Amino acid sequence: MTEISTIRRGVMRAAARAAVRAAVMGAAALAAFGASAQGAAGWPTKPVTIVVPFPAGGGTDAFARPLSAALTKQLGKQVLIDNKGGAGGTLGASVAAKAAPDGYTFFMGAVHHAIAPSMYPKLDYNLQTDFVPVALISSVPQVIVVNPAKVQANTLSELLAYLRANPGKMNYGSAGNGTSHHLAGELFKLQTKTFITHIPYRGAGPALQDLIAGQVDMMFDGLGSSANHIKSGRIKPLAVASTKRAPGFPDIPSSTEGGVPTYVVSTWYGLWAPKGTPKELVDRMTAELHRALNSDELKAAWTNLGSETPTLTGAAFGQFVDAETKRWAEVVKASGVKPD
Repeated sequence: MTEISTIRRGVMRAAARAAVRAAVMGAAALAAFGASAQGAAGWPTKPVTIVVPFPAGGGTDAFARPLSAALTKQLGKQVLIDNKGGAGGTLGASVAAKAAPDGYTFFMGAVHHAIAPSMYPKLDYNLQTDFVPVALISSVPQVIVVNPAKVQANTLSELLAYLRANPGKMNYGSAGNGTSHHLAGELFKLQTKTFITHIPYRGAGPALQDLIAGQVDMMFDGLGSSANHIKSGRIKPLAVASTKRAPGFPDIPSSTEGGVPTYVVSTWYGLWAPKGTPKELVDRMTAELHRALNSDELKAAWTNLGSETPTLTGAAFGQFVDAETKRWAEVVKASGVKPD
């Protein structure tokens, strides 16, 4: 009995020590959780930067700036836009991927960044592994726009008739080689069996300015960046690349109405955080984005830019980007497009 009692006492002492250790670990975990929650609640304590990988005046900018203004108002700290254009949007992405993962730098990428892996296989960043997907910000159909003084066509059907009768006589500008503007043009050429000369620029903004000035004939642009120029009459829209007309632009026919039902292309924009950004800060930004995007002010702004209010966040947004990456890889392969 004495031996049994000794064993029992040993077991009880071991259990007591385990209980103490568990209590200490639990307290530590609770403290860590409290610190994390407090950090998220106290964030931000200084300005937050959103890296926009294109020059000012493009489609990404058109959504980034009103969003940054809304977030600044909500957070009580400046949310700054840092335009870092170049290399089809990959330069800014590379900079953002190397930023400190402290919740003070985010990256506003676009459909271009789903195209980039198939265009530039030696990128020094990986969208899937070097970033944390936060949320889809907006999604607008591409729009086929022309210079009204240079192009007499008023409908997509009239444009197609001219292109087929005059192969190679028209050109189109893009935000750069391998961007969605470029690939949208190549997809259009494949599907309509036409030929239009590609003129690449360093961003949609400069390309649009040359379209307005008559230096290029047409563009396959994101509706967001073309919207104000369409409304002013500086450029003429022939069709949105969609099965239906865009919100805020009921007078622009869809590509389906124009006789090219397979031509469906959207320009979308999303927000990522550098890998390693604390989950609680990503969650906080996600909540702030939801609040901003559902405000009356941004809903009206998005409608004016031809976009609906998206709801994809986190892993669901990441899956959407993965699917887009695969889709555009097929277009790159079929068109034979090569990087500069």
